Amino acid sequence: MTIKVMALCLLAWASVATSCNDYLDKTPDDATSITLEEVFANELYTERFLLRAYDYLPCETNYNDNDYWALGAWSGASDEMNITWTYPMAKEMNRGSWNPKMLEGSSSQGKSYAMWWRYYEGIRQCNVFLENIASCPAPQATKDVWICEARFMRAMLHFFLLRSHGPVPIMDRALKMDDNMTNFPRNTFDQCVDFIVGDCQAGIDGALPMIYTNASGTVAESLYGRATKAAAYALKARVLLYAASPLFNGNPDYAQYANADGTLLFGAKDDTKWEKAATAAKEAIDKVEGSSYYGLYYSDEPTNGYKNYLELFLPSKKWNKEYIFARNQGTGYSDNIHQEKCMTANGMGGWSGLCPTQELVDAYEMADGTTPITGYNADGTPIINASSGYSETGFATAAGSHYPTGVYNMYVGREPRFYVSINFNGQQWRGRQLEFYQGGKDGINVSKVDYCCTGYLLRKTSDEGVDVVNGKGGTKEASIIFRVGSLYLDYAEALNEAKGPVADVYKYVDAIRNRSGLPGLTKGLDKDQMRERIRHERRVELAFESGHRYFDCHRWKIAEKTDNGYVHGMNITATNKVDYSKRATVGDSRVFEKKHYLFPIPQNEIDKRIGLVQSPFWE
Repeated sequence: MTIKVMALCLLAWASVATSCNDYLDKTPDDATSITLEEVFANELYTERFLLRAYDYLPCETNYNDNDYWALGAWSGASDEMNITWTYPMAKEMNRGSWNPKMLEGSSSQGKSYAMWWRYYEGIRQCNVFLENIASCPAPQATKDVWICEARFMRAMLHFFLLRSHGPVPIMDRALKMDDNMTNFPRNTFDQCVDFIVGDCQAGIDGALPMIYTNASGTVAESLYGRATKAAAYALKARVLLYAASPLFNGNPDYAQYANADGTLLFGAKDDTKWEKAATAAKEAIDKVEGSSYYGLYYSDEPTNGYKNYLELFLPSKKWNKEYIFARNQGTGYSDNIHQEKCMTANGMGGWSGLCPTQELVDAYEMADGTTPITGYNADGTPIINASSGYSETGFATAAGSHYPTGVYNMYVGREPRFYVSINFNGQQWRGRQLEFYQGGKDGINVSKVDYCCTGYLLRKTSDEGVDVVNGKGGTKEASIIFRVGSLYLDYAEALNEAKGPVADVYKYVDAIRNRSGLPGLTKGLDKDQMRERIRHERRVELAFESGHRYFDCHRWKIAEKTDNGYVHGMNITATNKVDYSKRATVGDSRVFEKKHYLFPIPQNEIDKRIGLVQSPFWE
């Protein structure tokens, strides 16, 4: 079979062998194509064929809200961010105007949102590899590791489909031309979970290392980004957490959702799933930290909460001990420089595109751990906790550790993670103070194209070493998918749901808070109160990472509240900082309907009449 680059949907027949990263080079004589047999007769080509599967991983912590190729509109479609521009998929989701037709096509076709297409192509890549690896002349020990990698990647891509589309067809083999192409219904949700867990378990029990090392025993940094036991443990824990969650576990809205033959796709509520998720997360924590390679990241000043959290995400500190699995990025324009331009103010050569919402800003605590805003009045004005010291009047008369004199008092005395994550008017950045008001150096411009639409810009993960004007500099970034801190919160949530706020729930939530300079939670919380505290902690600690906020609100079934209505920001059309420092609605009111909890299947896949039923409420 000749290997070609071509669009590959669920039922297309091809083997993808080249990509923008050139994982699979041509034969030495520079032939235009090589056969599948030739690939697997060569150890180097075989490994490159496997590595091509990693290219299907999404860029979920990097530019995931802006462009279609990143395969994730998650932050911009949730209540943590608003995108300046009108064209990204996140804006279609904000408007409620997306539909099955919009999701057709390949990632090479304009703004088509190609998640379904791309992930099934990656799954096929894994299956073709698994079906041909036996003929490779590599040592069996090497092939055993590669087989586990391919199964992990197959599980990972199925998980990405599962969390967005619900139950999907499991593809455990590469389709051939003579296959019967008429019956590919969805598997049940539990079957999908079991399949993903099975592929993870194969890596846990098999040849995957906890981390790759050189012959000398030192960590092999050149192999960062490859699947490991640690990654398999983390994925197993994550999929079981999702499986236990209200959207997927006994959701009455999906009780009658079935394939054409009547097979129900979701099971009855099973509260034991929370205990299974807690067990898997605790096992993951114990195994990865017990290996001595992984743990919560601390700077060289471990009591400095700001520095601890800041350095965790700095590109210069990438692949620190907290990273479990991430997608490596390049240094070209379409990688970290593109991301930096989206995050950088227009007056500094950037595009001012990634704009956190006022709702997220309000969620950050004060430096002493008190809650500044306890809710909102019917008119949207905040209910301020007077005992917190928080104020929405006046401006700072003295500089603080992480802000200069003159900033709005709203930004004074907040927790360290706020200053790491959010850039605001008056904050010091790239050599001067930011000016987001109209007429300021970074304010709304005449063209109203590249401007800060909420009065805030994303700062977390930023690399000030990038020369955004000339498109140079910076360090290769890594888009985090699993880290130790997220495992802590996965475990705490599942354990609280299974057993209530027992000691371990406090232990792991407090560890996250203490690392960032905050006190532990108040003792004596009940299960419901602890649930809200854990959800709050996830919102802040995991902001802008791996689609956590989007998928958390969906799996908790609260997105009809969080993703509906207006989001807010500062009054960016004001020409002075006093008038600017007033809350204002941003854009149009957002639309979220029950059908939006799951993505629809692309219409051209439904039109093939291969047994696929459309996602709930999308018909």
